[in-house]
This record gives sequence, structure tokens and C-alpha cells, in this order.
Amino acid sequence: MSDYKKITDNLIQEFRRGILVYIVLLNCKKSVYGYSLVGKIEETGIPIEKNTLYPLLRRLEKQKLLSSEWSVDESRPRKYYQISEFGERVLETLSKEWVDLIKKINLIEEEIK
Repeated sequence: MSDYKKITDNLIQEFRRGILVYIVLLNCKKSVYGYSLVGKIEETGIPIEKNTLYPLLRRLEKQKLLSSEWSVDESRPRKYYQISEFGERVLETLSKEWVDLIKKINLIEEEIK
């Protein structure tokens, strides 16, 4: 693998890791179980491993950004996650920051053209 590929792959992974909490919170506005959440995120073109997602879900739940509930209606029990009221407030702040950051990046890009 070339240096270029290694470096760009690592930087892209850092980008994705940095916004993963934001992406998960957005996708948990409606109740969703872990495996389907992996699919929803991957459908957007953002690869995510289960061994990355589940520890993140537990951390977000511990931080009270998500709430969870077990469902035994299906063939096997599933743990459903949904953004909490506190998580909604945090997500609103993150969304504003994201929009502001994109505007600033666009300004920088325009200045250097």
C-alpha cells in the first residue's frame, strides 16, 4: 500500500470517527436496535463495524444521551435505543456546531480558490 493511500485512509477514518457520535444520535431519533442501526449507517455510505458501534451505544447510554429498552416481541430479544431528552439537547448543540463548522470550511475553501 502506498504512503498516499495509508495516509488518506487514516485521515478519512479519523474524520468518520470524529462524527460518529453525531451520526448515531441522528439515527436514534426513532427507536432502533443495534444491528439495524449498523445497516442504516452503512446505507449512507459510512462503514461501521459492530465492534465499534456497540461500545459507543453503551457509552452514550451511560452518558444519558440514549435510553434503551429490551423487546422480546421478535424471535429473539433486541435492545432498542432512542435518543433521550438530554441527548436531544446535546444533538441540537452538535447540529449547530456542525453547520457552523461547514460554513467556516466553505469560507476557507472559497478564500483559497
